[in-house]
Amino acid sequence: MKQFFAFIKKEFYHIFRDIRTMLLIIGIPVAQILIIGFAVSTDVKHVKTAIYDPSHDTSTRQIIQRLGAGEYFDIIRILQSPGEIDDLFKKGEIGFAVVFSENFAGNLYHTAGIAGQARNDNAASIQLIADASDPNQGTVATAYASNIISGYQQELMQQQSIPLMIIPEVQMLYNPSMRSSYNFVPGLMGLIFILICAMMTSIAIVREKETGTMEVLLASPVKPVYIIVAKMTPYFILSWVNLIIILLISVYVLRVPIAGNLVWLNVFSLIFILVALSLGLLISTLVNTQMAALLASGMGLMMPIMILSGMLFPIESMPKALQWFSCIVPARWYISGVRKIMIEGASVRYILTEMAVLIGMFIAILTISLKNFKTRLA
Repeated sequence: MKQFFAFIKKEFYHIFRDIRTMLLIIGIPVAQILIIGFAVSTDVKHVKTAIYDPSHDTSTRQIIQRLGAGEYFDIIRILQSPGEIDDLFKKGEIGFAVVFSENFAGNLYHTAGIAGQARNDNAASIQLIADASDPNQGTVATAYASNIISGYQQELMQQQSIPLMIIPEVQMLYNPSMRSSYNFVPGLMGLIFILICAMMTSIAIVREKETGTMEVLLASPVKPVYIIVAKMTPYFILSWVNLIIILLISVYVLRVPIAGNLVWLNVFSLIFILVALSLGLLISTLVNTQMAALLASGMGLMMPIMILSGMLFPIESMPKALQWFSCIVPARWYISGVRKIMIEGASVRYILTEMAVLIGMFIAILTISLKNFKTRLA
């Protein structure tokens, strides 16, 4: 029995001496429960909202005040013209817009014959416009706004003791049929590319290190950078083939149209593939076994992509700390850009920010990875 406990004690010493094992056992579960606990929510909050109010009367001001009073809508723009709405949606600056009808209060209190008696055929209307490229967020946001308007209408009727009618007119942009595939296809593209590319690159390079052949390759007359690029190139080409297959399936099987420019969609996706390949290279500099590379690229990347990229849950509803943290998740920028090109039909000028961020990430990750590689395999 003494020997048995001695073996247990020895195993504990081995585990405690290995910092990476301790992080895997304790650090990852703690990080997962914290991130999932705060980030995973079906609630839609802090939706960036624009308002067009041509009448500027008391009723419209009260409705706007009620919309902005809760945690559901953040009113960031007061529009001068309804023509601004489409541009703001494509830039990603807003996710919801409210457009009041002309002479809103006049239509609401329009009387005929008997003073103080409202006519329903002249009811005031409010147009609720949502970005339905994310059907869940669009549906929930319009439901919240409709409830707020309905509550205001009921309160006003009790105060005035007259029948009043406010008609919300809902418009779902980019996805009027409210198909969930419009939202999931861009998200799945981001998840598939970064996992496949990162895993394949990291495993392929770590395999060379594990078998001892990488040192032989680096000792050859070919420069180390060329060796690494040569190993990554096949995965880059195969990922491009994957991209073409995924787009064909999306259009002809899932019936998700490509509303924007196909060339720019390819260019943007290839930039993201380069980021994913460089991530795989970075992982290969941090681990020495294929199993560790598989765990790091699979488990380490999957959760941030699914939780913090906006693929499943709206980023605006997360705590500020997680919103800032999501900025370093490459898939967040890729999914945002693909939605703009593929679903919204936006031109390349609307994805310049996403493209610049991904190019910057690629340069930074590749620089760090190559520097570490030379140091570790010198």
